[in-house]
Amino acid sequence: MQPSPIWLTEFGEGPLVACAIHNGHDLRPDVAECMQLGENERLYEEDPYTGDWTTIAPTRIVARRSRFELDLNRPRDKAVYVTPADAWGLNVWKCEPAAAMVNRSLQAYDDFYDHLRHLLQRLVADHGQVVVFDIHSYNHIREGADSAAAAELENPDVNLGTGTMARAIWAPVVECWLTAMRGSDYLGRRLDVRENVKFVGGHLPKWIHENFPNSVCALAIEVKKFFMNEWTGELDPAQHQAIGQALTQAAAAVSDELERIKRGPTFT
Repeated sequence: MQPSPIWLTEFGEGPLVACAIHNGHDLRPDVAECMQLGENERLYEEDPYTGDWTTIAPTRIVARRSRFELDLNRPRDKAVYVTPADAWGLNVWKCEPAAAMVNRSLQAYDDFYDHLRHLLQRLVADHGQVVVFDIHSYNHIREGADSAAAAELENPDVNLGTGTMARAIWAPVVECWLTAMRGSDYLGRRLDVRENVKFVGGHLPKWIHENFPNSVCALAIEVKKFFMNEWTGELDPAQHQAIGQALTQAAAAVSDELERIKRGPTFT
């Protein structure tokens, strides 16, 4: 049986891209053979259902393989979890990862970033400025399935990471997205959306901002897993869909903002 693709890319028109690089759950056969973690243990640290939200942008990148095979949001030297310290203290392997297995994963890592570079270069050439929505989810009931949720003060519904960008350059886009998300009607209430409280952004946005500092803005979006049971993986469809609607509205606002920036200032 052939393993699933490492990621899938769907190309579309316009300056918006949405990524869900921790969405995947599949494993390559040689990785699965050496893997000690069970399905549920892996699923807990993955970002299931985030791939569905990438429909907010015409160009989409969705990972199919688990971050336990290859973490595309880590620097290359940490992209394969070798020790428990790399993976929240988890004993990932039942055998020592062979060099050939690790190298195969790292070749895929290099292929992904080559692909991303060419994709962004093409979009920048077409549109001038591009926005990437880097979509993730995060756990907030880490002490066990029956434990209390982590304090809301430090765990917003949605965390926007902007710590890897020159924020002054991208302030209009950042503020536009925050305003749209905070103003959305989420099942009769407002979402708690804050910036750089829980996360500031991982390697993917850092790489984007280092390579395309003035032409691509990567918004690192982390949604708290209140839309699902993070221990069983069971989805709450109504909440998941409502988050998708909020993200869609915010993406549309960003698209309008990019068009306004492209037109330049107007004088009356």
